[in-house]
Amino acid sequence: MGERIGLYGGSFDPIHFGHLISARSVAEQLDFSRIILIPSARPPHKPTAAVIDARHRLEMARLAVAGDPLFEVSEVELHRAGPSYSIDTVDELGRQLGDQCDLFWIIGADSLPELATWHRIGELLDRIRIVTAARPGFVVPDVTSLEAKVGAPAVEKLISDRFRTPEIDISATGIRQRVRKGRSVRYLTPSPVAEYIAREGLYGKA
Repeated sequence: MGERIGLYGGSFDPIHFGHLISARSVAEQLDFSRIILIPSARPPHKPTAAVIDARHRLEMARLAVAGDPLFEVSEVELHRAGPSYSIDTVDELGRQLGDQCDLFWIIGADSLPELATWHRIGELLDRIRIVTAARPGFVVPDVTSLEAKVGAPAVEKLISDRFRTPEIDISATGIRQRVRKGRSVRYLTPSPVAEYIAREGLYGKA
């Protein structure tokens, strides 16, 4: 059996403990040797102005996991022009890591119904196993549009391929709002990330 690696993409604006705890939980359940965090350059589902510069999000991701052997951070999407499509990332990392690696793509439960809008989703499902980090109380969303694109068997596999993760009520939106109001984000994101946000004056408050 080859090395099992989880790929976890996102805007990470900013990265926080919710991301890291959920990712670690999935890694332990699926016996991943490592998780590669992939900050997106231009998330296809978000306006460009909606996220801060990629260099800040990349640096915060690196600071968040420094010294943790489970995690590493990839710049793969930051050197690519245009929107950050998952299928392009999977293809590129597959070439870099080699055929001996068994790759998984981790998504949050809120992304499951959005898969119908993902670029070349049918091909992506053929290339990689998508696993969902689901919080307690997860309710299967309406996936009618996704089923129309990829078929019922693929949707059934996606829904069953979910893994329970701890309930962590932290969001990047909430962190940004707290920073704008001058409130502490301690215990919401790793200390080096909170310090970087303050030092760089991110999110509207120095």
